[in-house]
Amino acid sequence: MNQADIQANTPAEKRALSYSATIKKLFDEVLDTKMPADRIVANYFREHKKHGSKDRRVIRETLFGLFRWWGWLKQLGSQHDEQTWFKMLSSCAILELHTWRSFAEAWQQFGQLSPSQLDIINNVLNEQLNSSAEPITEVNTYTVVEKTQLMASIYNPVAFSESQLLPDWFWDVCPISDESQKIQLIEAMSSRPPIWARAQNIDTQVAVKQLQQAGIDASASKYFADALSLGNKSINLNDVALYKQGQVEIQDLASQVIGNTCQPKADEKWWDTCSGAGGKTLQLHSLMLQNASSNLSSSSKAKLTGSIVSSDIRSKALEELKKRAKRANFKGITVARWKSDDLPVDANSFDGVLVDAPCSCTGTWRRNPDMRWIDDRSCVDNKSELQLDILSRSSKAVKTGAHLVYATCSLSPIENEQVVAQFLQHNPNFDLVLSTHPFTQAQQKHITVWPNKANSDGMYVARMVKR
Repeated sequence: MNQADIQANTPAEKRALSYSATIKKLFDEVLDTKMPADRIVANYFREHKKHGSKDRRVIRETLFGLFRWWGWLKQLGSQHDEQTWFKMLSSCAILELHTWRSFAEAWQQFGQLSPSQLDIINNVLNEQLNSSAEPITEVNTYTVVEKTQLMASIYNPVAFSESQLLPDWFWDVCPISDESQKIQLIEAMSSRPPIWARAQNIDTQVAVKQLQQAGIDASASKYFADALSLGNKSINLNDVALYKQGQVEIQDLASQVIGNTCQPKADEKWWDTCSGAGGKTLQLHSLMLQNASSNLSSSSKAKLTGSIVSSDIRSKALEELKKRAKRANFKGITVARWKSDDLPVDANSFDGVLVDAPCSCTGTWRRNPDMRWIDDRSCVDNKSELQLDILSRSSKAVKTGAHLVYATCSLSPIENEQVVAQFLQHNPNFDLVLSTHPFTQAQQKHITVWPNKANSDGMYVARMVKR
């Protein structure tokens, strides 16, 4: 079947056919170029301004849904077969519980699903959905195990299993022996990620109230005093006054664990060695302000005597950091770009050094489901040498008695515990120290944040001290 041969008779069928062609183009471009899907989608919408907000939502949510369930959908055959492609689109709609039913029904028709298959799908839809054209944004009520059974019943005798939703090589580099934990991780990786943020220079409850008044599903987190949950709905940050004023910064809860493990004091000097656009630099500065405030009376204004130097190899990232710091009215942040293997800062001069090293980003697969299919095992195996090199060079800036913090957004021990072990083997003047896991309160030398534990991304962090 060719799309040119499909008879689209109703406006809904014509729109469904148009959406299908656009989504297919974007899907193939991601797999062919191996560029991140969010970048490809952003470029597409920038070039095609004809799409309204609902059009963009259908296209974007369906595209990311396809990658979220691609481990199952590819069991149906090749996406280059038109009939199979429509089956994939209709299956994505049911798995994601999207409520654009007229488009999903058109895809079912174009995919030539059998009456018995349609009966199974309609029973689910009638139970879960209403006639609204808006997509459901809350957590689905079906578990991943129930969805496995659903796919098996629709496409019998095709075999489906929960572990297919992550690539085979993932289980090799991130072995999980506990089957229950494995299912919980898959469940989290197969659900839409929440939006987490931090309050800066504003009381958290005041921020929550203002965000709620702006129509945002905001609430305070029980884990950190400044952490904010903003629900699951997409947010146009340019319409959020607190964001434009630098009083709210988007940062995943797992990422916030790193700054809270660093515990910077108001009078300390810190170096963020791989700062990127500065999310953790801003968090460190905000935590310094909180530390200063805790030492003053309520009538006094917090003042910092400490400072932060932020480094990266990318000049554009550092420029973005400076913009964000200016927006938040944060002083005492300077940048020092890595221009060679030589330290861009003075040796033995910092109270704390944070190395948030480049990694495979397996911990962010929930937020970027395409990455699990465009990467391969080499994205893990090829990073540890670079990570150890950056950690070793950065450690030279740590003063005696000061802290060195190593972090990644990877879930693999190859990039985490093993890198730290190799570093300590070659640097006996550093000791691994205990930190408090913020979600379990356990005292651990290695903290791994699992996406299923606190509805977040995945993250690893370890703290060392220089003797």
